[in-house]
Amino acid sequence: MKLIVIWILSAFIWSIAVQGQSKDQLTSEQQTWLSKANRHEKNGWIYLHIEGSPEERGFQHGYLLANEINESLRILRETWHYQTALDWQWLVEKSSKMFTSKVDEENIAEIDGIVNGMRTAGVASNRDEIVAYNGYMELMWYWWPTVKDSMSSNSPEPKKDGCSSFIAIGSMTEDGGIVLGHNTMSGYYLPSCNVILDIVPNNGYHILWQTLPGFIHSDTDFFVTSAGLLGSETTIDWFYPFDKKGIPEFSRMRHATQYASTIDEWCEIMKKDNNGGYANAWLIGDINKNEIARLELGLKYVGFEKKKDGYFIGSNVAEDLRILRFETKSNETNIKISDIARRVRWKQLMREKEGKINLNLAKAFEGDHYDSYLQKTKPGGRTLCGHWELDNQMSGIDTPFNPWGTIDGKVIDAKMAKEMSFIARWGSACGLPFNAKVYLEKHPQFDWMNGLLKDRPTQPWTTFRAGETK
Repeated sequence: MKLIVIWILSAFIWSIAVQGQSKDQLTSEQQTWLSKANRHEKNGWIYLHIEGSPEERGFQHGYLLANEINESLRILRETWHYQTALDWQWLVEKSSKMFTSKVDEENIAEIDGIVNGMRTAGVASNRDEIVAYNGYMELMWYWWPTVKDSMSSNSPEPKKDGCSSFIAIGSMTEDGGIVLGHNTMSGYYLPSCNVILDIVPNNGYHILWQTLPGFIHSDTDFFVTSAGLLGSETTIDWFYPFDKKGIPEFSRMRHATQYASTIDEWCEIMKKDNNGGYANAWLIGDINKNEIARLELGLKYVGFEKKKDGYFIGSNVAEDLRILRFETKSNETNIKISDIARRVRWKQLMREKEGKINLNLAKAFEGDHYDSYLQKTKPGGRTLCGHWELDNQMSGIDTPFNPWGTIDGKVIDAKMAKEMSFIARWGSACGLPFNAKVYLEKHPQFDWMNGLLKDRPTQPWTTFRAGETK
């Protein structure tokens, strides 16, 4: 309770400081930078437009989202400490030695700009902390398991993110063009990924994507670029190899998305100096060539397929047998497990809706509540729109009533991609609300999440476009 009171007081003081700050306290150069950016909020989302050099767009980002970045860092500090019994600064120092020197010059300049913008807005941070923050999932899920046993740590290994995604083209879709859908599954107590970021860099392609405040990459990985590329990913679950000598995934993903003009270019950038961190099955489309691809990026093994007719699905189980057998601990036939149940459901939907897939069906897919194991509609951890918080026990590997599940939904087709726009829903893709207070009263075993869990009310599907001003 004392820590919560201290945080509330510090947040109040920060709010007063920022609200009382006038433009006169900004340099003329900083005012010019901020005049190119804009921020507005809509249906649970924060839309942020940034542009210019790495330093400029970083400053715009850090200054305009300083409060949200500060809150995200608070949440990660507390979560990391609870799950590992170690201080956040310990992780930042480890990350600095392993990651910071490997992040390319442009990305570091943007990170420095974020730090500068935050400091100008009254929030203290530094380069190493923002690098660790951007690489948190790589550090927590991939690096940490390789070292925790040697430290005699009894901390539980966290459940890795789950996502439900598909991409279809040709005879699968209503008009023959690309249709892509994705939802993010994550802990409800983790930082909110409710930022729609519109990036116009002075070099490279225009990007519109979903992300977290303070991230230079997407992380939830739903994007469209002016090169005509669009994409998403689903994490390859129970993946274990990690190479600390490689380049962080977040740095490679940002570089690929900003500079690649084709699917092949994008994938080559991702594969170069891969560290195995945040191992994903990437679903990528190219509206110029009218083709889709799936890149399964393990560490030693890589799966790649490309086609102009058909579909690819993602439910967190590897499709490439080499990755599945040699780099994961998955059981691809146990339908009690979420990954497998959702994989079965995706294939069923693709068969049933062949030739009909459009944006409306994509929304319905991402909010689907059919449990392939129970063979009935029942929202839970095995459904495409995941709700572990409603599940008493899916299988022996999952925690009953875990506050984990689908926290958004996004859909896009070729026509929208050409206009650099997509449709997104914050909160469950199905629209079911989540009330943090009611949940914690019902499930006191998760009381460590007091002050971390936030309400997720029902929100409408909302269209976002590059270049929005309000």
